[in-house]
Amino acid sequence: MGLLYYPNPGEILLCDYGTSGVAPEMEKRRPVVIVTPRLRRRGELVGVIPLSTSAPQEVEDFHCRLELDHPLPAPFDRPVMWAKCDMFSVLSRDRLDRFKAGRGEKRIYVAGKVTADQLKALRAAMLCGLGLSSLTIHL
Repeated sequence: MGLLYYPNPGEILLCDYGTSGVAPEMEKRRPVVIVTPRLRRRGELVGVIPLSTSAPQEVEDFHCRLELDHPLPAPFDRPVMWAKCDMFSVLSRDRLDRFKAGRGEKRIYVAGKVTADQLKALRAAMLCGLGLSSLTIHL
């Protein structure tokens, strides 16, 4: 079952990319940052940038280092994450869910969040990953 609401830009959720990908596409569950607003007639599609707990071998303009104010639940509980902005994708909202963060009387779900400045940096790095770095001056 996917997400029951449309996430806001800057929200960090868990994405199940599944196993039908072809290398070097994403093929597992990983955190993603929502970077697009809800578009008219496209309420089931979401633009995301995947996150990694590992630093890239060489940092490029399309990578973005994020220091999170509140780390995500395990196993993604690192204070620093790396956005793979060259791997921006638009996918079904059904692939997204919040993180399971324990259990009280009911299961507890949480979502992460990036700041407005971090979201701007993510979008700039995404433009670089799409070969559109000249457009970053408009952010």
